[in-house]
Amino acid sequence: MLKPTVKTAPAKKTIKAATGSFELATPRDRNGTFEPQLVKKHQTTLSDEIVHKIIRLFALGMSCQDISREIEDLYALSVSTATISAVTDKVIPELKQWQQRPLEKVYPFVWLDAIYYKVREDGAIRCGSFYHDAMGKAVAG
Repeated sequence: MLKPTVKTAPAKKTIKAATGSFELATPRDRNGTFEPQLVKKHQTTLSDEIVHKIIRLFALGMSCQDISREIEDLYALSVSTATISAVTDKVIPELKQWQQRPLEKVYPFVWLDAIYYKVREDGAIRCGSFYHDAMGKAVAG
């Protein structure tokens, strides 16, 4: 009769990414049946998928701590805020250049999305709006 598998202390290894290295604790069991899904056994490099996910979350305005929590929730992978900063520091110059690009003079179609909150201000409750998305379609497409 087979005994049920028992968890043991996680195995620690150093994972290398294009932007730096970090420690990863991989769960394991006594029978050796646990197979990690994202960072496989004996794998020592971080996949481009994770790096791209970090950049996408950063572009959405998430902080390094929020990104770290999100990656941990999605992949059960602990990534330090220092590693996330190392990844995002590579794209900040490109992001700033894109944000400061000259805009077209005419946008025939503009979409705005806003969320409305009731806010207490000076003892009164009023409705305030906070825009979080704006898109425009240029004449050329």
